[in-house]
Amino acid sequence: MLDERNNQCPVARALEVIGDRWALMVLRDAFDGLRRFSEFQKNLGLAKNILASRLKLLVESGLLALQPASDGSAYKEYVLTEKGRSVFPIVIGMRQWGERFLFEAGEARSQVLDNVLGQPIETLQVRTGDGRAVGPEECHRRVVRHS
Repeated sequence: MLDERNNQCPVARALEVIGDRWALMVLRDAFDGLRRFSEFQKNLGLAKNILASRLKLLVESGLLALQPASDGSAYKEYVLTEKGRSVFPIVIGMRQWGERFLFEAGEARSQVLDNVLGQPIETLQVRTGDGRAVGPEECHRRVVRHS
């Protein structure tokens, strides 16, 4: 639950849903095409009760939807919603930061490649409306009301 000071902060609200390591790892695997509970469990090596609680949170938060299996079996599948797919840039940003700062030279790691050219995707940047790349010193925040 957010305190009064953080109630207006979008970062704090986002962390309530996706700030848990396992929630982000489930979303990462969903971006990689995993859909079934057993696939997530096998890939993450996560205890079933913890995985079940993270999947439940992601469904309740509208990032994943539970639907009948695409192969017509009795299983259910977890599929990304539009809201869930919109987390993709966050996961990519974290991947790119991790690639840059958390691996030694020559150390094996996974990489995201685009499907058309097979090339690494471009490093994400924060840009203004006119396309200029900006850093934290070139931005400020304010409270606004949206209708």
